[in-house]
Amino acid sequence: MPAEVLKSVDPLKGAAKSERALLRADLIGRRNAFVASPAHGAAALALSLALRDVLRSFAPECLGLYSPFPSEFNAGAAVAADESLHEIALALPYARRSPPAMEFRRWDGAAPRLVDECGIGSTDGPVAVPDVVVVPCVGFTEAGHRLGYGGGYYDRWLAAHPHVVAVGVSWSFAGIDLATFAAEPYDIALAFVVTELGVR
Repeated sequence: MPAEVLKSVDPLKGAAKSERALLRADLIGRRNAFVASPAHGAAALALSLALRDVLRSFAPECLGLYSPFPSEFNAGAAVAADESLHEIALALPYARRSPPAMEFRRWDGAAPRLVDECGIGSTDGPVAVPDVVVVPCVGFTEAGHRLGYGGGYYDRWLAAHPHVVAVGVSWSFAGIDLATFAAEPYDIALAFVVTELGVR
């Protein structure tokens, strides 16, 4: 992943920040190994089908997606594979580093034409506010809290847009015990998380 992501401002301090960093590194390592394993193909198809079912049930007017890192699930490809979702307007996030901020921009579904200030693929379309956002998770809890990459971009954006339905996507093995991951006041809970095993 781009180094700029890991250099983003993490609101945690001291021991809690270190614990999350170790957990994040462990889960990303496990994810990298999983996508290289024989089990990945069937799991990716199952997650794609589950996510598409969820999105059809919401019928969003504008859907926020993301440019995946190499071992992340590609939610955009899942949407593109379903003709019933082709009429939905799409958007991608664009992150700024100083001060840390994120917005969504309208996206035509083509390969991202530019990268944002964190080095992640984005688009040059007009600013948009999706009504449903698909959020990639490094890890997640049963309470719906997400472990991301430490920059707090999604938490800030979701806090500013409380009407938006946030749908997390992750592999099932990335579930985090509540005793291991203590949610902080700024951690915004997702509506639910979709894995290859279904909706959590």
